[in-house]
Amino acid sequence: MSEPDRTVPPQHQDRQPGRQEPMRPQPRGEQRAYRAAGKLRGKCALVTGGDSGIGRSVCIAFAKEGADVLIGYLEEHEDARETEKLVRQEGVRCVTVAGDLGEEAHADRLVQRALDEFGRIDILVNNAAEQHVVKKLEEIDQAQLERTFRTNFFGLFHLTRAALPHIPQGGCVINTTSVTAYRGNPALIDYSSTKGAIVAFTRSLSQSVIGRGIRVNAVAPGPIWTPLIPATFDEDSVASFGANTPMKRPGQPDEVAPCYVFLASDDSSYMAGQVLHPNGGQVVNG
Repeated sequence: MSEPDRTVPPQHQDRQPGRQEPMRPQPRGEQRAYRAAGKLRGKCALVTGGDSGIGRSVCIAFAKEGADVLIGYLEEHEDARETEKLVRQEGVRCVTVAGDLGEEAHADRLVQRALDEFGRIDILVNNAAEQHVVKKLEEIDQAQLERTFRTNFFGLFHLTRAALPHIPQGGCVINTTSVTAYRGNPALIDYSSTKGAIVAFTRSLSQSVIGRGIRVNAVAPGPIWTPLIPATFDEDSVASFGANTPMKRPGQPDEVAPCYVFLASDDSSYMAGQVLHPNGGQVVNG
């Protein structure tokens, strides 16, 4: 793999969720250099936020390892179609389902569609999220607080609750938390709070279901170049994104997705309640 870009040009998108197609440079999320070993052959995965960014790279890596994939996303139809095409190129089944994870009923729809298409759910990846920059706590109104928690945590909770009865022994749940759960972020207070809740949820649920042969772990990415970044920050902030890490650059989705493959496969069979940290060298506890 060639050296990732250390900076990105100033850019901004006016709405969340962001779109991947307008981003320059494009995130590296197609796993073109990935060498598969059939680690997920015969498995079926449900991945939220799978249309772009980290989610896209995870879906493609899973497909390369042999898994069928259901992609849950909000309304980024063009991005979702592109991811579906890339997944299907690996010779596996793929379906896309649009809808708002903030609505509890959508969790049931996602699970039922996965069962209708694949008959099972071996791997659940809770990856969908949103974030909104604020300068101080007083600027976070009730609507934003509820919206951020509804998408980032309540959606994850409802989907996991709906999927668990259908995850067999040997299956797993992988949650996307964030470095902000450990380091905090003064401009992303509500977002960071949801990610902290996900860490606690991961640890607690892992102990609850370990006797059923289901493993629950998480990944805490640092600054990764995804559509969420230009959709969240102003142009100047985007231009310096990732520069404050020890590696002095943003990470790429392809540098994060292998963590999910590891946690989904038997390679991590002795791990539960843990968090992996692809974050550019930032040392955090936990």
